[in-house]
Amino acid sequence: MSSPKLYEAAFPYADDILALPVVDIERAAAWYCDMFGMSEVERRDGPTPSVVLERDGVQIGFAVNGGDPGNEGAAIRVRDIHRAKQELEAKGIKTGNWRVDEQDGQKLQVFFVIAPDGLCYYFHQPLDEVT
Repeated sequence: MSSPKLYEAAFPYADDILALPVVDIERAAAWYCDMFGMSEVERRDGPTPSVVLERDGVQIGFAVNGGDPGNEGAAIRVRDIHRAKQELEAKGIKTGNWRVDEQDGQKLQVFFVIAPDGLCYYFHQPLDEVT
């Protein structure tokens, strides 16, 4: 029996959730598949090498596009913030800044992950949905 869906949506910090900047497509695809539990759904060799990964119907893409991963990332809305945090930590991923944020009058339980490629991820769930 498979686990219920965890990822609900992903939003880029900058322009394109399907073109987050990385230096090495192979390394990025392998890491996100192993650590975030994603699966590859599309790959392009040119003109810009890129890969699109998916989990629970939510897609995030990576591209060798010259962007700075240290200034990019994505906000990932999850259905169970505790499960998301435990799942990542069980794989050896360091999580940080477990806290409550407020956006547009809504309180969110959040934490962050900095991936080895430098991309930052803001995992969040509305506090009124946290069990």
